[in-house]
Order: sequence, then structure tokens, then C-alpha cells
Amino acid sequence: MSEQEFRRALGYATSAIDLLKRATIPPYPQFYELLYTYATGVNPSLNARINAIFRDGHPSADIAERLYNEFLKAQDANERISGVSQRMSNRIGAIHDAIDTAMTTANAYSASLQVASGDLGDQDLDAVKLRVLADALLAETRRMQDANHQLEMNLAASRDDIEALQRDLDDVRREALLDPLTKVYNRKAFDDGLLRAVDRAREHGDHLCLMLVDIDHFKRFNDTWGHQTGDQVLRLVAMTLKSNIKGKDIAARYGGEEFAAVLPDTDLEGAMILSDNIRKAIQAKELLKRSTNEKLGRITASFGVAMYRADDTPSSLIERADRCLYAAKHRGRNVVVGETDLKDDDIVAA
Repeated sequence: MSEQEFRRALGYATSAIDLLKRATIPPYPQFYELLYTYATGVNPSLNARINAIFRDGHPSADIAERLYNEFLKAQDANERISGVSQRMSNRIGAIHDAIDTAMTTANAYSASLQVASGDLGDQDLDAVKLRVLADALLAETRRMQDANHQLEMNLAASRDDIEALQRDLDDVRREALLDPLTKVYNRKAFDDGLLRAVDRAREHGDHLCLMLVDIDHFKRFNDTWGHQTGDQVLRLVAMTLKSNIKGKDIAARYGGEEFAAVLPDTDLEGAMILSDNIRKAIQAKELLKRSTNEKLGRITASFGVAMYRADDTPSSLIERADRCLYAAKHRGRNVVVGETDLKDDDIVAA
């Protein structure tokens, strides 16, 4: 790197640090990468989005995380998938080359056999000529055996490589569907999973419920104890949600401090019981500051639960669950509200 390039990179890094401070966004590596990319100006779409945020509103860690997942994490996954595809292509090319070589050797061997067959019909074939012919056939046979052995080795190596590449590709796909902070499914995986569950419920008439979860007073944790403590709260709630569901259920981070669970083969009563068990499990956990073991209090969450109806779409099911969640927040939080529990005087989302 030349001195000029070093100074330019240093300027970009300084600009990124200044942006983090100005936006009061925690200096996590992914956010530094996001604003470093912004400072370099190499992604015009990202820059346009961030400029609009600075102009129209106040940036936050949640917004930065969404931008990182959209512009950088997705790009990284695409690059990794592209890399695996290229390696797969190279390996398939090597297999083709090995097969071509083996076929060429086999054709040559076949031609040698035909020549030998003609020579064996020669009535003047004496012992010396027969010995020479036998030696030539033996050499060709050994050459053919070597080619076959090499092909077997290439095919075995290729099989192992392709299995490893398949595992790498599966890992990339799984990572692309996980929320990087909480390690539960991300919004895209939730949207896809809910759509599949609704289609299945519509086709087979199965039960299906949707649970929405919102951490109570989450902003207070961030403002009082900092974003690292806020991240600890998010991970704890995600872990509790994930450990209490099973089978075909899907736990996902819906956005910010909201989580969701898609519950196939579960009726409303069962979903309400499950939600209350998760609510109690969350409330039972006391948050500690890792550096000092200082007790920071207990976490609570509000729950909204809706059950699939025959005419539902994913959007309509989400809307009803969200209305229940909104009612739970206005009932004082730390409660579960199902759609059959809504009252006339409940305040619900419009």
C-alpha cells in the first residue's frame, strides 16, 4: 500500500469513527464496517439510504443493524455462495478432464486390441513376433489400468470435495437465515416460514397460531445500561423463546426488540399456554452486568397471539397478532393477549 493509499484509508476510518459517535451507535465491528463503507462511497445505494436517515430522522443501532444485514451481510453471503459455486464448477471441470483422459486411453486400448487381433491372424507369426505382440498388449493393458486407477482416485477426491462444498453451501444458507446477534431466524426466514405454514394450513385444514413478543421497556435498558446490555437482553429473550418451542415451530427476530414464533399444529389454547410459559420463563431470569455482576433487574415481555382462519393471508394473521400485542402493552405489559381475549375497551393498533 502506498503512502497516499494509506492516508486515504486512514481518512475513511476516521470518518467512520466520527459517524459512529455522531449517530450514538455502538462501535461494534459490523457497524464500523457499515459506516466505513459509507465513508468510502463505494456503495451509492447504501449512501443514499444513510443520507436520508441523517436528513429525516435519528439513526439508531436497530437501523444500522438492518442496513448491515441488507447491504453487507447479504453481500457477504452472496460472495460466499459464488465462491462455493466456482469451486464446484472447477471440481466438475476436473472430473470431465479425467473422464476425457480415460476415454482417450480406452479408445487407444481398443485400437491396440484390434491391431493385435489382426496380427494374431497372421499365419507367419513366429515366437519372436508373438512375444513382441504380447509385450505390447501387456504395456497397453498396464497403461489402461493406470488410467482407470487415476480416474478412480479423481472421482473419489471429487466426491469428497463435492460433499465438503455441499456442507459449505448449506452453512452459508443457514447463516443467511439467522439473525447475527440472537442466532434465531431473521425476518426473511420468518416471512418464508409463515408463508409456508399458512399454505399448509389452508391446504390441509391444520391448526396454526402466530405469537408476537415485545420486550417491555427495552429502550430503558439501552439508555440506562448501554447497548451491550441491550444486546444481552435480546439474546436472553431469543434463547428463552427458542428453548421453549419444538418440532416445526419457528422462532425469529421480527425486528428491533420484537420476536415472533410460528406455531403449526397448535390451536389457540395451546399457543396461549405456551406464550404464558415463555412469559414466566423470561420474567424469572435476572439480568446481571457481566463486568461487575451487578443486578440490573428482571426482564418482562408482552405477547399477542392469533390463530389462522380459512381466509387468512400471512399479512392478515400478523395484523391480528399485532393488535393483540398492542392491547397487551396497553393493559400494563407482561401479559398474554389472544384474539378471543380482546375487549371492547382495549386500545389496539389501527
